[in-house]
Amino acid sequence: MYLEPFTKHLLTINKIPAFAGMTEKMKIEICANSYQSAINAEKAGANRIELCSELAVGGITPSYGLLKKVMNDLTIPVHVLIRPRSGDFTFSKAEFEIMKENIQLCKELGVAGIVSGVLHLDNTLDIERTQKLVALSKPMNFTFHRAFDWIQNPIESIKELEKIGVSRILTSGQEASAEKGIQNLIEWNNTTNITILPGGGVSSKNILLFQENEFKEVHLSASTQIKTIAKPLISMNSHTHFEETKIATSDVQKIKNCIAILSNEK
Repeated sequence: MYLEPFTKHLLTINKIPAFAGMTEKMKIEICANSYQSAINAEKAGANRIELCSELAVGGITPSYGLLKKVMNDLTIPVHVLIRPRSGDFTFSKAEFEIMKENIQLCKELGVAGIVSGVLHLDNTLDIERTQKLVALSKPMNFTFHRAFDWIQNPIESIKELEKIGVSRILTSGQEASAEKGIQNLIEWNNTTNITILPGGGVSSKNILLFQENEFKEVHLSASTQIKTIAKPLISMNSHTHFEETKIATSDVQKIKNCIAILSNEK
């Protein structure tokens, strides 16, 4: 029963009629945020998944255990999001090293593709660091993720990403949804050899829009909300952590203050 709502929804989406002059049906990539989502995607007939965790914050890198289990059990290609935390897309030296380690683990597990990318604080493309990730990812293909929707100079950035060997760009056309950003998506799709992968608000209600405009692939989560408990005793969610302009970290002074208080206890 758990599989049924998601699977029926995705099966409906996947029934896309062929259009005259098109050689193949548009491929569907499912953004899978859990093992069950990954299994459901393959069962429903998706062509590929992007595996991640925590969709509520735009996705972060999945755990090694989840990745290994998915790689063992799925037969369709698996792409993996490499993003060490939520918030912005400008990473510290330590975070960048973590990203590289995770890419290496993906390579060892036989992952088909990496989904990642790096920006400067002014939301321009960090081409140097992104190029290092692309090079490390080979022979896996590389998708530049939705950090692209924050970039100030998209046309120039597309050209730069093409030069360093990026395979595709996941984007909503720099709008709240891919449907709203369709004009930008069409323009970019017509000016590059990189696969423009529309994502953001794609569903059975609008998926034909992207097929009709000759996109090769489309990205969606096809999620359904499944109630598992009546009501928690107390909430474990923290609204202060859902702020994209801030990053939550442990504070050295606050920790020292607590240790000092305990040290002074008789």
